[in-house]
Amino acid sequence: MTQVFLASRNDKKLAEMQRILAEHMPDVEVLGIDDVTPYDEPTETEPTFEGNALIKARVAVEATGLPALADDSGLCVEALNGMPGVLSARWSGTGGSVDRDRANNELLLAQLTDVPDERRGAHFTCAVAFAYPAGSGGVVSTVVLGTMPGRVIHEMRGDGGFGYDVLFVAEGQPDGRTSAELSVAEKDAISHRGRALREIAPLVADVLTGL
Repeated sequence: MTQVFLASRNDKKLAEMQRILAEHMPDVEVLGIDDVTPYDEPTETEPTFEGNALIKARVAVEATGLPALADDSGLCVEALNGMPGVLSARWSGTGGSVDRDRANNELLLAQLTDVPDERRGAHFTCAVAFAYPAGSGGVVSTVVLGTMPGRVIHEMRGDGGFGYDVLFVAEGQPDGRTSAELSVAEKDAISHRGRALREIAPLVADVLTGL
């Protein structure tokens, strides 16, 4: 079994990574943060998705010794000048909400209350970074981007996915289903994260095969 580490506790992200990497390496095992010895996770201080993903991937390699993947993603809304952006996961704050996703979605809906449909364009962006140990204690890293254009609707719909999926309808979705109403396979095929993972998966497979 070939192992790769994904710097995440999100079971749905781990499963998504497992599915996509398995297309290239059927014997791959994706480990998450809860599967390794605890380490100090870095603060996402960079102003870009790429920067935050790279920080997390490099720290993960140094902490675990395993080839590591990390992602940073978010929703960029035209009417909000590209926000929440890198602040998507903590848009409603970092305090004690039991359901952070719901709090974020409710705040976004409130901020777009009077925004008409033609100005509710948005896109998801995902940066996926891959880092692995190199000679003399160094770390080699690379990062790719995936995007999914669409729009923000006026109410939450669906019980799949996570984050802002309940509010987002992807461009070209003929029946108007949100990302949270799509099947796993349908979402994988068009999502920002799926696109980024499919682009980086062959590189990950090449590196793991050569280790």
